[in-house]
Amino acid sequence: MNQPIREIDTGTSPERFARGWHCLGLAEDFRDGKPHGINAFGTLLVVFADSSGELKVLDGYCRHMGGNLAQGAVKGDDIACPFHDWRWRGDGRCSLVPYAKRTPRMARTRAWRTTEVNGQLLVWHDSEGSTPAAELTPPTIEGYDEGRWSPWQWSSVLIEGAHCREIVDNNVDMAHFFYIHHAYPTYFKNVIEGHTASQYMESKPRPDYVSDPDKLWEGTYLRSEATYFGPAYMINWLHNDLAPGFTVEVALINCHYPVTHDSFMLQWGVSVAEMPGLPADKAAKLAGAMNRSFGEGFLEDIEIWKNKSRIDNPLLTEEDGPVYQHRRWYEQFYVDASDVTPDMTDRFEQEVDTTHANDLWQQEVQQNLRAAGQTQSG
Repeated sequence: MNQPIREIDTGTSPERFARGWHCLGLAEDFRDGKPHGINAFGTLLVVFADSSGELKVLDGYCRHMGGNLAQGAVKGDDIACPFHDWRWRGDGRCSLVPYAKRTPRMARTRAWRTTEVNGQLLVWHDSEGSTPAAELTPPTIEGYDEGRWSPWQWSSVLIEGAHCREIVDNNVDMAHFFYIHHAYPTYFKNVIEGHTASQYMESKPRPDYVSDPDKLWEGTYLRSEATYFGPAYMINWLHNDLAPGFTVEVALINCHYPVTHDSFMLQWGVSVAEMPGLPADKAAKLAGAMNRSFGEGFLEDIEIWKNKSRIDNPLLTEEDGPVYQHRRWYEQFYVDASDVTPDMTDRFEQEVDTTHANDLWQQEVQQNLRAAGQTQSG
C-alpha cells in the first residue's frame, strides 16, 4: 500500500510585527550629533540624541509634508525636517515651525519607547500600544556597567526573503550545530517559560572541519547558556574551556529587528570578560576574532534561509527538539495580549538525548579524516 506523501505547509507570515523589545544597535553609535534612519517594522524610524545625550526615536517621516527626518539635522533637543525645517522634540511634539506665526497645537508624531541595556539601544514595539512591564526588559550582563567587559565588537547584516522566525527556530535545533556550525553538541536542553526561551548546550569542535584561521576553538570545550528575553533579543553566555583551569568568559548578543514581514536585520556583538593575564587590548582583539568566527556561522545560516522553504508543519524526530512547543511560545508575541494562552507561556523543559547522534557523527568525522589523510598522502 502506498504511503501518503507529506506535503509542505508553507503557511503565511504574520500580518503584524512581534510585541517586545528590539535592539537597534550600539547606543554610542547614535550619539554623533546626526540623525540616523532605521528601516524597521515596515516603516522608517529616526534616531537622534538630544543636547543631554539622551537618545530619542521618532517616526521617520515628517507629519507636515512627509519629509525624511533622517536627512534633516539635530538642532538643540529637536530633529529638524530638511523639507521645511519643522522641529520635532523627542516626545513627538512639534516645538517650532520657523516661518509660521503659530505652531499647530495638535502637531504630534509617534515617539517610540526606548531603553538602554548593555550599551545597546532598544525600542518597544506593540501594535496594541501597551506600556511594557519592567520584567520584560532584558537584564544587564553582570559586571557590564562596572566596565568588566571589553567593548562590543558589533556586526549586522540584512536578511531578505525570510521571516525572523527562521533564526528563532535555531534555539531548539540541536542537529544543525553539527551540519551548519561544525560542532558536536554533547548536551542540549531547552527551557521555555513566560517571555523567555533558553538553550543549554555543551559542545566541542569537529576535527574534520577547520575554517577559523585564528584557531579559536581548536581543542576547546564550550559551555553555553543562551536565553531569548522576548522575541528578538538573546544573551548567550559562553564559557570557553581552553585548558584545564583556564576559561574565557564571553558574552554574545544575538538580536534582530524586522524590516518587513519577510526581511530582518540580524545583529550580533561579542564582548570578553576581564581576567588576570588578559590585558584590555588583548581582550578586545580576542572579541574581534570571536565576532568574525560567529559571523562565519551566521553567514552559513543565512545561506540556508535564503534557499529554504517556509514550513509550518516540519516532520520531526525526537532528536530535533521541541520545535512545535517553541513556536507556540513565539506565537505569544504576535497575538493580542488578551489572546495569550497558558500553552504559550507555561514552563516546558526538554533535554535531547545526543548519544545516538554523536555515535553516528563521530563515525562520519573519522571517515572524513581518513579520506582527507588518503588525499594528502596521495
